[in-house]
Amino acid sequence: MATHTPTRPRQARPHPVATRTPDSHSFATRPYDLVKEFVVALAVVALLTAALAAVFSSPDERSITMSGWAQAAPADVVATATSELAGTSVSATYGAPYNTASEGQKVLGIPLQKWGGVRIPVDSAALVLDPLTRAAADAPTKAALAAWRSAPAGTRTAWATAYGDALAKAPDGNPAAVASGSYGPVPVLAQSFLAVARSGGLEGQLAASGNFYGGDQTRTILLLSDGAYLEDTARAQQLGGDQWGMMNETGNYPGQPWMWLYTFWYQVAPFSTSDNADAQVWGLMMVLTLGLMFLPLIPGLRDVPRLVPVHRLIWRDWYREHPPVRRDRPAPKTGDEPGR
Repeated sequence: MATHTPTRPRQARPHPVATRTPDSHSFATRPYDLVKEFVVALAVVALLTAALAAVFSSPDERSITMSGWAQAAPADVVATATSELAGTSVSATYGAPYNTASEGQKVLGIPLQKWGGVRIPVDSAALVLDPLTRAAADAPTKAALAAWRSAPAGTRTAWATAYGDALAKAPDGNPAAVASGSYGPVPVLAQSFLAVARSGGLEGQLAASGNFYGGDQTRTILLLSDGAYLEDTARAQQLGGDQWGMMNETGNYPGQPWMWLYTFWYQVAPFSTSDNADAQVWGLMMVLTLGLMFLPLIPGLRDVPRLVPVHRLIWRDWYREHPPVRRDRPAPKTGDEPGR
């Protein structure tokens, strides 16, 4: 006898609730003046920037000019002009790229500076004679220039060297207190050079030499740096080489902090006492740069982050929330296992 199993009636599925994006006008609104807020924010930021700049910005020191140098240190201008004529100034004895007066900087005995060659030839005497020639010189100056040019090279050097030695012995280097001697036209040339510098006629004279646009300041900087005034002014502003000058602006204001690694080596031996410090520091920085570039390939150094996990201290919150997963090794198989 066949049996009949009653079936349950199929229940209708509920219709899905229709979803729609709410209308933005259904929410509460309020007026908002975007232009007014922009103007207010701009004014606040501008005032805040001006106030912070006035309190914390670095000082705006005026640049050193030739006329300022002549007004502040006339004896230094005369001494510098004399050393240029004698060929004993710093730039005159520097070597490449200005002249062949010295071997220059070396690294492990390799004369890199000499190999670079004389690319910017500078005649130290011309730093003084050229501006005097271009200026509307008076009769004594013209006569001094003619006497200088007509004399042999050895005589010129003897005149300028003797006058430079006499200036060094004079009280405070005062040209008026120099003892009499055989100096030729050098005192007249030096005093005329001082007069041109004081009048402002020296500004731009050296920069225009050999340069159509007049923007090459090489000779101007060399002449100024051959004197003592520039260095004395820099040291007064804590900008000397042994004062970490490359890292500072004037005074105690911070400058370029990214230069600390470079300037650091000038403060320690043997670089602090070496005549080749510039080349040696440059070579060391090249070695350190190559070491940084190839760090992933150098055994030992590349393992430092793993051996000294400073990053785990910095990112300790992340490592606390994501502990490392231990992967246990499977137990070794034995001969009793099935299928062995």
